[in-house]
Amino acid sequence: MSTTEDKKPIKGGEFLIRDLDAHEIYTPEGFNEEQRMIAQTCLDFIRQEIDPDMDKIDAMEEGLMQAKLNKAGELGMLGLSVPDEYGGMGVDFPTSLLATEYLGRGNSFSVAYGAHTGIGTLPILYFGNEEQKKKYIPKLASGEWKAAYCLTEPSSGSDANSGKTKAVLSDDGKHYTMNGQKMWITNGGFANVFTVFAKIGDDENLSAFIVDADAEGISLNPEEKKMGIKGSSTRQVFFNNVKVPAENLLGERQGGFKIAVNILNIGRIKLGAGVLGGAKETINYSVRYANEREQFGRPISKYGAIRHKLAEQVIRTFCLESATYRAGFDIENLINSLVEDGMDKEKATLEGIKEYAAECAILKVVGSETLDYVVDEGVQIHGGMGYSAESQVERAYRDSRINRIFEGTNEINRMLTVDMILKKAMKGELDLMGPAQAVAGELMSIPDFEDPSEELFAEEKKYISNFKKAILMVAGSAAQKLMMELAKQQEILLNVADMINDTYVAESALLRVEKMVATKGEEACKDYIAIVKTYMFDAADRINKSGKDALMAFVEGDELRMMMMGLKRFTKVEAYNTKNARQQIAQTLIDKNEYCFSDALNQ
Repeated sequence: MSTTEDKKPIKGGEFLIRDLDAHEIYTPEGFNEEQRMIAQTCLDFIRQEIDPDMDKIDAMEEGLMQAKLNKAGELGMLGLSVPDEYGGMGVDFPTSLLATEYLGRGNSFSVAYGAHTGIGTLPILYFGNEEQKKKYIPKLASGEWKAAYCLTEPSSGSDANSGKTKAVLSDDGKHYTMNGQKMWITNGGFANVFTVFAKIGDDENLSAFIVDADAEGISLNPEEKKMGIKGSSTRQVFFNNVKVPAENLLGERQGGFKIAVNILNIGRIKLGAGVLGGAKETINYSVRYANEREQFGRPISKYGAIRHKLAEQVIRTFCLESATYRAGFDIENLINSLVEDGMDKEKATLEGIKEYAAECAILKVVGSETLDYVVDEGVQIHGGMGYSAESQVERAYRDSRINRIFEGTNEINRMLTVDMILKKAMKGELDLMGPAQAVAGELMSIPDFEDPSEELFAEEKKYISNFKKAILMVAGSAAQKLMMELAKQQEILLNVADMINDTYVAESALLRVEKMVATKGEEACKDYIAIVKTYMFDAADRINKSGKDALMAFVEGDELRMMMMGLKRFTKVEAYNTKNARQQIAQTLIDKNEYCFSDALNQ
């Protein structure tokens, strides 16, 4: 692990081989007044415009979602990430995440909002030429036009490049004739502009096109009947000899897959931020119900089983938040560095997010699974009322489930995390081999029995360092033994990804809390110390289990016994009373009767 004093900004994936100091990461406690005002505006919008009409939105009242998007456009929310020269606000990346978090409380509205501002607008903003940007972006930023993204087809989901939609260039080179079918198109029912992916002629790879929704030959299926997010428009879109002007080719020919991948990276970290808002909202539902509902003569919030659930909701949400804004700041740092070196802002943004693509995948997985845990326990806390369609938590439960499928399934994202980090190592962008070999050598050495430092979090920092060693041991051995076969061993990749995810989140929360303690003192941060210690204690067991499952899949005999001993050493943690820690965390939540742990609007 690196111990140099003069540290450079961390690279994507480098957290596996480098220990950070608290001052090197960004936390929500650092948001300034302007950023907090944006967060408050977004929250006020949800409370005033969305919450009162949630049932009407879910019933898909004619024109209502468009009206809500129009209102968001009037307030500048649709153009937060759009530069001011195209009618937007041009906020930095962490601020865009912050707005996404607070609007993430909006259930179906947040899906429509995210599709419009993300996959709907950003392909044109980041890959369009100047003429395309001037024509489309100002109207998308204001909300005058709504956008949708047409990638998925009946026979192509995760394998996007296998799509069958075709575009044939006319003999005079003036237009393309497009034929094909797209499905699961969010905002499809009212979008004015589609970004459509198709193969030109016999090309092997996709190209992307800007297609006006009122073009002749476009037709829509009726609205899909869905498990959740019922208020979001989701339709199939058919293209029957649709003429697309040649100048509407977006980016380079056969460059569509690159566009899709880059936009998905953005969507993944934005999803992590959006579900964070949903998780906090569900915690509010949960604790308020627990305080109101009485059984056996007292509120159910008095009972240990309920307190455990409330505390775990908080722990996972706080740790997700820590990781989300850590990654957002790393991305923003790189964007600014590239701009200072003369790179165009849009290109710098893409390069910044591409560098941290593995972290974006981590946050998509951890975020969606955190929200799923929180809403599931929210229903359980509500008991029978949680199963009633009249409860807010019932809607939250149904709406949450799509997030593990959106932006690439969680299984795909887990495998991508490992794949992207290993590819960086093979390209020489990350030195995983040296640290992995050092860990292999450590397996043969006598364990370190020195007394731990009395410094706060000294033990926890050692745990994080050891978790990383466990990952390097398992992943390094798998890569060495299986080589090209590793890509086919999906179960092993999933195990390694889970080890990586827990380590990244645990380190993010630890560094955040260490930073908070340095500012506010231990006593003021006792709940946060309990949060991070509890998460880390449980993470050690999860990392151990994932590591064992992986090792037993490809190692045998004496080598397996040695590596299992190493894994046990690297995931060993001291005893910690998590029951008391959760009682303490839950009590703070119960007393405040709402999510009250540090964030942009709660300092």
